[in-house]
Order: sequence, then C-alpha cells, then structure tokens
Amino acid sequence: MAAPWARLWPALPHRALHLPRCNAPRAFSAAAALRGPKPLPPRPAINEDDITESFLKGSGPGGQKINKTSSAVQLKHLPTGIVVKYQGTRSRTQNRKTARRMLAERLEEIEKGPESRTQLKRAVQAKKKASSAKKSKRKYRALEEAKKAAAAGEEATEESVDDAREEWDDVDEEQINDENDSKHTNRPDGRPSNP
Repeated sequence: MAAPWARLWPALPHRALHLPRCNAPRAFSAAAALRGPKPLPPRPAINEDDITESFLKGSGPGGQKINKTSSAVQLKHLPTGIVVKYQGTRSRTQNRKTARRMLAERLEEIEKGPESRTQLKRAVQAKKKASSAKKSKRKYRALEEAKKAAAAGEEATEESVDDAREEWDDVDEEQINDENDSKHTNRPDGRPSNP
C-alpha cells in the first residue's frame, strides 16, 4: 500500500536540487559552474594486432592466492618494444583493462609529447600545486606582518606605560600624603576615620 502522501505529490525526483541561498542577487554566477574544467583529449585507442598479451603469476603481498594464480598482465607493443606489466588487483579482467590504458598513455606520450593527455593532467596538477603554494605564502606573509604590527604596537604601549610611570614618579610624595591625611579626617568631629 502506498503512503498517504503519495497521492498528493506525483513521483518526486530521487535527488532534490538545492540552490545556494544568497542575500545578494548576483553573489553567485552559474556560468563558471556550468562551464566546468576544460575537457581532456579522448583516450587513445590501441590496435590489438600490435600487442602481445601474456598472463604471469603474481608476486608481492596478497598471500598464497596471488602467487598461485596468473592474474598479472604483461603487454608488449611490437612496433615500439614497450613492455607494460600490471598487477594491481586479483582480477585478471581489471588488470587487462588497466594495463591497456597504461600502454595507450605511454604510446600517446611518445607520439604527442607535451600535448598528450597525461602531460596535460600533470600540467593542471602542477598549476594547482603552484596556486596553493602561492596562497600559502601569501597567508603566512600576512601572519608575519600582523605579528610585526602587534609587536610594534606592544612597543608603543610599553613606551606609553614608561612615560606614565615617569609622570607618577614626578608627583610630590607630600601631595599624596596630604591627600591621604585629608581622606582620613573627613569626620565632623575631627577624628580620623577607619581606612
């Protein structure tokens, strides 16, 4: 039986669309968000006739199972002689897929050089890293300047405190004693009051 509210509302989408709530009408521009990152070039394809594929027994962590099964994949590109060996998972099909992708990327790097997909990815990552390093330097430089300004402010306050102390030292002690005496003799009968 359907829920009673199901009759009131037709089928709702599985995910609700949440828009950002902003007080300013133009605080958010959707143009940049919709544009997204620049698309990378398509993944290169490999001619299956140019490669030889062999399955090897695995090695390394994974226990006895990985040592007994032939799940590691070795691909050799015949025209260039490039050899790729991959054993990331225990699944032979996943290893085959990943090894083919790795071989295709290496061939593309040789063929296209700096215009290859992997080089473009590295350039984007290097740019992000440089940007974050620049932001970090800017942040710590601002913190240093704030510390220096605070230290200069403390020096100024210390100087003003020293000046005030000197002024108090200049006050005649007799004037202070006279004021104290007058405070204690404020009673109408002339007797000193208790402090």
